[in-house]
Amino acid sequence: MQGTVLVVDDEQANLDSLERIFAREGWRVLLAASAGKALEALRSEPVDVVLTDLMMPGMSGQELLRGVRAVAPEAEVVLMTAYGTVEAAVAAMKDGAYDFLTKPLKRHAVLKSVQQALDKRRLVQENKQLRARLAGAQQPIVGQSPSLRATLDVIRQAAPSGATVLLLGESGTGKELFARALHEHSPRAGGPFVPINCAAIPETILESELFGYERGAFTGAVQRKEGRIERGQGGTVFLDEVGELTPAVQVKLLRFLQEGEIERLGGTGTIKVDCRVVAATNQDLAARVRENKFREDLFYRLNVIQVVLPPLRDRVEDVPLLADHFIARYAAKNGKPIRGLTREALAALEAYPWPGNVRELEHAIERAVVLSRGSEIGVDDLPESVRTGGAARAAGLAGAGEGRMLTVPLGTPMEEIELRVIRETLRHTKGDKNLAAQLLGIAARTIYRKLDKE
Repeated sequence: MQGTVLVVDDEQANLDSLERIFAREGWRVLLAASAGKALEALRSEPVDVVLTDLMMPGMSGQELLRGVRAVAPEAEVVLMTAYGTVEAAVAAMKDGAYDFLTKPLKRHAVLKSVQQALDKRRLVQENKQLRARLAGAQQPIVGQSPSLRATLDVIRQAAPSGATVLLLGESGTGKELFARALHEHSPRAGGPFVPINCAAIPETILESELFGYERGAFTGAVQRKEGRIERGQGGTVFLDEVGELTPAVQVKLLRFLQEGEIERLGGTGTIKVDCRVVAATNQDLAARVRENKFREDLFYRLNVIQVVLPPLRDRVEDVPLLADHFIARYAAKNGKPIRGLTREALAALEAYPWPGNVRELEHAIERAVVLSRGSEIGVDDLPESVRTGGAARAAGLAGAGEGRMLTVPLGTPMEEIELRVIRETLRHTKGDKNLAAQLLGIAARTIYRKLDKE
């Protein structure tokens, strides 16, 4: 596997020698004469392996190792030193170093160690892509925002019961995902999950699709066909866009919810069906009841447990997680080596209001993955609507570590903004104030002074 190696050493002769060794192998080589320069390179360039001297003036190789874990956590680190003590090796391994080499370096030993680090990096990427493909198949609900957690708590409480659930939310909020979560956490999880988009089925055949028909019920009915509700026997039937049901179908659905029985078109007998109903709509059903466009008794039957799904603009904290999830899925699907977003692109995503919610974000990321030519998605890869609607509103204040943006509400005092950035950086450096100062490009005494004011 070819890759990018960043060599860090304060001796120019060592840099030149190692550059020649790696260049002969066809690897891309970046050079840095100090740990500070190495961190600058890591912020702007994708790097697979960092090969760094342990003893350097200023920030040591072991301190740089902790900085790499914060700035480029997926990169592997190999340390080299003339002081090959067991204690230093153990400390380096505890901090996450892949390997430890002693000087004077031997060409074959260096190549072997870096090649193995590259192989490990490749395996980690392949496992990540595999997990993304599996996650894509299972369609997980991604997010950690308070509004999403509150919604999931209601889902978990409602799932074990047999009560009818009504999911309310804007288009694109993932109503079918939540319906599946209800099914999968219920005693009916072993039964079928039957989704029905009531708006996508023409009115003329909607009744027969839901309830089935007998042979000869109408022209073209050459044999009996069971309806989709009947197919949900022992499981869950999901009625999406339930507000689109015609009055005739509303009557039959109400009878099913009351009696647990259906009657096929053209049939003379009733059929018992034991299934749970989860309905969803982006309409105001209560308003439609007042307008006599939806049956009041059916509304109350469907509205036993109401769950309101939060729009994406109310769960901005989940945008980075969702973006990473979709990048992993579509990068694997399209064979693209994309590892994430630039800070500017993430700022634009977080600032955009997402009127199409999670579905719109997914389409934007899929487009960006396909069009991106680098290892990161930039602002120019995003749809114009996101660039103009999001980038203009982005404050552009980035938190340290793992490429994560620190979102700050407009009107936040500058002193509070500085404290938030410092605290976030310290979280990634595990409290190391000197390393945090290096990452932020400020003096350590500035951090102490700012924290003393809290």
